[in-house]
Amino acid sequence: MFALHETHFPGRRWDDFIEDLSQKDWAILLYSIETKELKGFSTILFYETKFQNELVKIVYSGDTITDPSMWSSPILSQAWIKAVKSIHGLSSQKLYWLLISSGYRTYRLLCTFFRDFYPRYDIKTPEHFEIFMKELADHQFGDLYDSDHGVVRFPNPQILSPELKIIPENRRKNPHISFFEKSNPGHSDGDELVCLTDLSETNMTKAGLRMVATGELPEPVSKLAG
Repeated sequence: MFALHETHFPGRRWDDFIEDLSQKDWAILLYSIETKELKGFSTILFYETKFQNELVKIVYSGDTITDPSMWSSPILSQAWIKAVKSIHGLSSQKLYWLLISSGYRTYRLLCTFFRDFYPRYDIKTPEHFEIFMKELADHQFGDLYDSDHGVVRFPNPQILSPELKIIPENRRKNPHISFFEKSNPGHSDGDELVCLTDLSETNMTKAGLRMVATGELPEPVSKLAG
Protein backbone atom coordinates (compact mmCIF):
# COMPACT_ATOMS: atom_id res chain seq x y z
CA MET A 1 0.00 0.00 0.00
CA PHE A 2 2.77 2.43 0.90
CA ALA A 3 4.62 1.76 -2.37
CA LEU A 4 1.48 2.59 -4.35
CA HIS A 5 0.88 5.64 -2.16
CA GLU A 6 4.37 6.95 -2.92
CA THR A 7 3.57 7.12 -6.65
CA HIS A 8 1.15 9.95 -5.81
CA PHE A 9 2.76 11.45 -2.71
CA PRO A 10 6.53 10.88 -3.05
CA GLY A 11 7.41 12.80 0.12
CA ARG A 12 5.10 10.93 2.50
CA ARG A 13 6.83 9.46 5.54
CA TRP A 14 6.29 5.82 6.44
CA ASP A 15 5.48 6.65 10.07
CA ASP A 16 2.81 9.16 9.02
CA PHE A 17 1.27 6.65 6.63
CA ILE A 18 1.08 3.97 9.33
CA GLU A 19 -0.29 6.45 11.89
CA ASP A 20 -3.05 7.47 9.49
CA LEU A 21 -3.83 3.84 8.65
CA SER A 22 -4.06 2.91 12.35
CA GLN A 23 -6.87 5.42 12.80
CA LYS A 24 -9.10 3.82 10.16
CA ASP A 25 -11.58 0.94 10.47
CA TRP A 26 -11.64 -0.49 6.96
CA ALA A 27 -9.58 -0.68 3.78
CA ILE A 28 -10.80 -1.42 0.26
CA LEU A 29 -8.08 -3.24 -1.68
CA LEU A 30 -8.23 -3.67 -5.44
CA TYR A 31 -5.93 -6.17 -7.17
CA SER A 32 -5.15 -6.92 -10.80
CA ILE A 33 -6.74 -10.24 -11.79
CA GLU A 34 -3.81 -10.97 -14.10
CA THR A 35 -0.80 -9.99 -11.97
CA LYS A 36 -2.32 -10.02 -8.45
CA GLU A 37 -0.66 -6.62 -7.89
CA LEU A 38 -2.36 -4.04 -5.71
CA LYS A 39 -3.81 -1.43 -8.08
CA GLY A 40 -5.86 0.70 -5.73
CA PHE A 41 -7.00 1.17 -2.17
CA SER A 42 -9.11 3.42 0.03
CA THR A 43 -9.23 3.60 3.83
CA ILE A 44 -12.38 4.40 5.81
CA LEU A 45 -13.33 5.50 9.31
CA PHE A 46 -16.94 5.07 10.51
CA TYR A 47 -18.35 6.75 13.60
CA GLU A 48 -21.57 8.06 15.10
CA THR A 49 -22.44 11.62 16.11
CA LYS A 50 -25.41 13.97 16.41
CA PHE A 51 -26.76 16.37 13.82
CA GLN A 52 -29.86 18.48 14.58
CA ASN A 53 -30.58 16.31 17.65
CA GLU A 54 -30.50 13.15 15.53
CA LEU A 55 -27.96 10.34 15.70
CA VAL A 56 -26.20 10.04 12.33
CA LYS A 57 -23.26 8.09 10.91
CA ILE A 58 -20.14 9.66 9.45
CA VAL A 59 -17.79 8.01 6.99
CA TYR A 60 -14.43 9.76 6.79
CA SER A 61 -12.17 8.95 3.85
CA GLY A 62 -8.48 8.47 4.44
CA ASP A 63 -5.94 7.72 1.73
CA THR A 64 -7.48 6.84 -1.63
CA ILE A 65 -5.01 5.86 -4.34
CA THR A 66 -5.21 4.19 -7.76
CA ASP A 67 -2.48 3.14 -10.15
CA PRO A 68 -2.40 5.37 -13.29
CA SER A 69 -3.49 2.36 -15.35
CA MET A 70 -6.87 2.55 -13.55
CA TRP A 71 -7.53 6.28 -13.82
CA SER A 72 -10.09 5.80 -16.58
CA SER A 73 -11.83 2.98 -14.69
CA PRO A 74 -14.75 3.53 -12.29
CA ILE A 75 -13.94 0.38 -10.31
CA LEU A 76 -12.60 2.07 -7.16
CA SER A 77 -15.56 4.46 -7.03
CA GLN A 78 -17.92 1.51 -7.45
CA ALA A 79 -16.13 -0.44 -4.74
CA TRP A 80 -16.09 2.52 -2.36
CA ILE A 81 -19.80 3.29 -2.64
CA LYS A 82 -20.80 -0.37 -2.42
CA ALA A 83 -18.48 -1.00 0.54
CA VAL A 84 -19.84 1.98 2.47
CA LYS A 85 -23.42 0.87 1.82
CA SER A 86 -22.54 -2.67 2.88
CA ILE A 87 -20.86 -1.54 6.12
CA HIS A 88 -23.76 0.80 6.90
CA GLY A 89 -26.08 -2.14 6.36
CA LEU A 90 -29.81 -1.77 7.01
CA SER A 91 -29.38 1.07 9.48
CA SER A 92 -31.98 3.81 9.18
CA GLN A 93 -29.50 6.43 10.38
CA LYS A 94 -28.53 9.12 7.91
CA LEU A 95 -25.04 8.74 6.52
CA TYR A 96 -22.68 11.61 5.67
CA TRP A 97 -19.31 11.61 3.92
CA LEU A 98 -16.58 13.78 5.42
CA LEU A 99 -13.93 14.31 2.77
CA ILE A 100 -10.77 16.39 2.66
CA SER A 101 -9.15 17.18 -0.66
CA SER A 102 -5.79 18.59 -1.72
CA GLY A 103 -6.37 17.62 -5.35
CA TYR A 104 -9.04 18.72 -7.80
CA ARG A 105 -9.62 15.14 -8.95
CA THR A 106 -10.83 14.16 -5.49
CA TYR A 107 -13.09 17.21 -5.19
CA ARG A 108 -14.53 16.44 -8.62
CA LEU A 109 -15.95 13.16 -7.27
CA LEU A 110 -18.51 15.18 -5.34
CA CYS A 111 -20.02 16.95 -8.33
CA THR A 112 -19.86 13.77 -10.40
CA PHE A 113 -21.76 11.52 -8.01
CA PHE A 114 -23.82 13.79 -5.73
CA ARG A 115 -26.49 16.43 -6.23
CA ASP A 116 -25.89 18.41 -3.05
CA PHE A 117 -22.47 18.76 -1.44
CA TYR A 118 -20.57 21.55 0.25
CA PRO A 119 -18.75 23.79 -0.23
CA ARG A 120 -19.60 24.49 -3.86
CA TYR A 121 -19.46 27.38 -6.30
CA ASP A 122 -23.16 27.89 -7.05
CA ILE A 123 -24.86 27.53 -3.65
CA LYS A 124 -23.87 29.04 -0.33
CA THR A 125 -23.45 26.39 2.33
CA PRO A 126 -26.59 26.45 4.54
CA GLU A 127 -25.78 27.78 8.00
CA HIS A 128 -26.82 24.62 9.87
CA PHE A 129 -24.77 22.46 7.51
CA GLU A 130 -21.74 24.75 7.77
CA ILE A 131 -21.88 24.54 11.57
CA PHE A 132 -22.06 20.75 11.31
CA MET A 133 -19.05 20.64 8.95
CA LYS A 134 -17.04 22.78 11.33
CA GLU A 135 -17.96 20.60 14.29
CA LEU A 136 -16.89 17.46 12.43
CA ALA A 137 -13.63 19.01 11.21
CA ASP A 138 -12.82 20.40 14.65
CA HIS A 139 -13.44 16.98 16.20
CA GLN A 140 -11.38 15.16 13.56
CA PHE A 141 -8.47 17.58 13.15
CA GLY A 142 -8.42 19.90 16.18
CA ASP A 143 -5.96 22.78 15.89
CA LEU A 144 -4.93 21.66 12.41
CA TYR A 145 -8.30 22.86 11.10
CA ASP A 146 -8.55 26.49 9.96
CA SER A 147 -12.27 27.15 10.37
CA ASP A 148 -12.05 30.61 8.79
CA HIS A 149 -10.90 29.16 5.48
CA GLY A 150 -12.34 25.64 5.72
CA VAL A 151 -9.02 23.86 5.23
CA VAL A 152 -6.82 21.47 7.19
CA ARG A 153 -3.07 22.05 7.31
CA PHE A 154 -1.07 19.05 8.51
CA PRO A 155 2.42 19.52 10.00
CA ASN A 156 3.74 16.94 7.52
CA PRO A 157 1.31 17.38 4.63
CA GLN A 158 0.80 14.96 1.79
CA ILE A 159 1.99 16.81 -1.30
CA LEU A 160 1.00 15.45 -4.67
CA SER A 161 3.71 14.73 -7.23
CA PRO A 162 4.36 17.68 -9.59
CA GLU A 163 2.46 16.18 -12.50
CA LEU A 164 -0.63 15.51 -10.35
CA LYS A 165 -0.96 18.72 -8.37
CA ILE A 166 -0.96 21.00 -11.42
CA ILE A 167 -4.46 21.91 -12.59
CA PRO A 168 -4.45 21.94 -16.41
CA GLU A 169 -5.60 25.23 -17.94
CA ASN A 170 -8.55 23.61 -19.71
CA ARG A 171 -9.74 22.14 -16.40
CA ARG A 172 -9.95 25.61 -14.87
CA LYS A 173 -12.88 26.32 -17.18
CA ASN A 174 -14.95 23.88 -15.11
CA PRO A 175 -16.67 26.02 -12.45
CA HIS A 176 -16.35 23.29 -9.80
CA ILE A 177 -12.61 22.96 -10.34
CA SER A 178 -12.17 26.73 -10.49
CA PHE A 179 -14.02 27.00 -7.19
CA PHE A 180 -11.82 24.33 -5.62
CA GLU A 181 -8.68 26.21 -6.64
CA LYS A 182 -9.98 29.52 -5.26
CA SER A 183 -11.24 27.94 -2.03
CA ASN A 184 -8.01 26.02 -1.45
CA PRO A 185 -5.18 28.18 -2.82
CA GLY A 186 -2.64 26.18 -0.81
CA HIS A 187 -3.63 22.85 -2.36
CA SER A 188 -0.25 22.47 -4.08
CA ASP A 189 1.39 22.65 -0.64
CA GLY A 190 -0.87 19.94 0.75
CA ASP A 191 -3.70 22.04 2.24
CA GLU A 192 -6.89 19.98 2.40
CA LEU A 193 -10.35 21.45 1.70
CA VAL A 194 -13.01 20.12 4.10
CA CYS A 195 -16.13 18.85 2.29
CA LEU A 196 -19.34 17.11 3.30
CA THR A 197 -22.20 15.39 1.50
CA ASP A 198 -25.24 13.25 2.25
CA LEU A 199 -24.64 9.69 1.05
CA SER A 200 -28.30 8.78 0.60
CA GLU A 201 -29.31 7.47 -2.81
CA THR A 202 -31.79 10.33 -3.16
CA ASN A 203 -28.78 12.68 -3.20
CA MET A 204 -26.96 10.77 -5.93
CA THR A 205 -26.70 11.84 -9.54
CA LYS A 206 -27.44 9.38 -12.33
CA ALA A 207 -23.72 8.58 -12.41
CA GLY A 208 -23.78 7.90 -8.66
CA LEU A 209 -26.79 5.62 -8.95
CA ARG A 210 -25.04 3.67 -11.72
CA MET A 211 -22.13 3.11 -9.35
CA VAL A 212 -24.49 1.59 -6.79
CA ALA A 213 -26.34 -0.54 -9.35
CA THR A 214 -23.39 -1.83 -11.40
CA GLY A 215 -21.75 -5.15 -10.59
CA GLU A 216 -20.93 -6.84 -7.31
CA LEU A 217 -18.84 -5.58 -4.43
CA PRO A 218 -15.19 -6.40 -5.21
CA GLU A 219 -13.16 -8.26 -2.61
CA PRO A 220 -11.44 -7.84 -0.33
CA VAL A 221 -12.84 -5.19 1.92
CA SER A 222 -10.69 -5.60 5.02
CA LYS A 223 -11.55 -4.75 8.62
CA LEU A 224 -8.60 -2.97 10.19
CA ALA A 225 -9.67 -2.37 13.75
CA GLY A 226 -12.56 -2.30 16.19
